[in-house]
Amino acid sequence: MIISILSADKKWGIGKRNGLLFSLPLDMKFFRTTTLNHVVAMGENTLLSFPNSKPLKNRTHIVLSADPTHNYEGVINVHSFEVFLKTIKETASNEDVYIIGGASIYNQMIPYVDKVLLTKVDEDGGAEVFFHNLDEDPNFECIEEGEPIDDNGHIIRFTTYRNNHKISI
Repeated sequence: MIISILSADKKWGIGKRNGLLFSLPLDMKFFRTTTLNHVVAMGENTLLSFPNSKPLKNRTHIVLSADPTHNYEGVINVHSFEVFLKTIKETASNEDVYIIGGASIYNQMIPYVDKVLLTKVDEDGGAEVFFHNLDEDPNFECIEEGEPIDDNGHIIRFTTYRNNHKISI
């Protein structure tokens, strides 16, 4: 399966200044435990936003950089969206692949994901980049919605959306 995993504010905002909108320890724990020992796919800026710009431990990374001279240690480097899709397809035949950002990657991958694990934050984070509004997309259905939880002073809700009209890669 191909699964996007992210958090978004009430306006579907997901980031600001190449960073997250909120400090959400419970959401981070969910991300860590969900993606641990799996494949994560991302754009170059997402990799660079990690501590020391290094890959996350105990995960296989597929990183898309449009610049063919940008190759990072410890990851599968790809340099076109077509090769990114092909690499994800080959990997997803054996195990789940988690799409982890950034905004451009999330939005380009929308037609191809099986589901979206979305942590909704019930406030406006002043975002500069946004995710696709799944509630307004007839292809997506919210199949699971958790109870509101306080996470570091923010009210969050874990949700799962299913893509009922996935396009095969």
